[in-house]
Amino acid sequence: MPITTTVRDIMTKDLISVKNTDQAIKAIEVMTKKDIGSVVVTEDGKPVGILTERDIMKRVCPEKLCTEAVTAGEIMSKPLITIEAGAKLGEAALLMTEKDIRRLLVTEKGEVVGIVTQKDVMRGTLETFMVLASI
Repeated sequence: MPITTTVRDIMTKDLISVKNTDQAIKAIEVMTKKDIGSVVVTEDGKPVGILTERDIMKRVCPEKLCTEAVTAGEIMSKPLITIEAGAKLGEAALLMTEKDIRRLLVTEKGEVVGIVTQKDVMRGTLETFMVLASI
């Protein structure tokens, strides 16, 4: 039986973002309030990077002592690594492994439509295994 789970099936559609000119402290506040591990960074309304908890820990706190003067654009990860919404679950897992990342922005017709995380891939894999086990 072929596995047909796609990235679209497991992605989160509601992207939380900050502007590249916003202070990093704002991104931290948004991430804390929303209980999420990353925000998409935009410039002129278009995604240009992603800012993760790891980016903050590695680039802000040790080097600039968590100052409020740091912007999201200065510490975001770029370039964005994306995957098509119709890609198979395994393709997302493979890309994340190859690039050593935990999040992918999901695109459809060149537009960002969601985000898929390592946790989403794990959940999708588990659901697939459970379906296969019940056959």
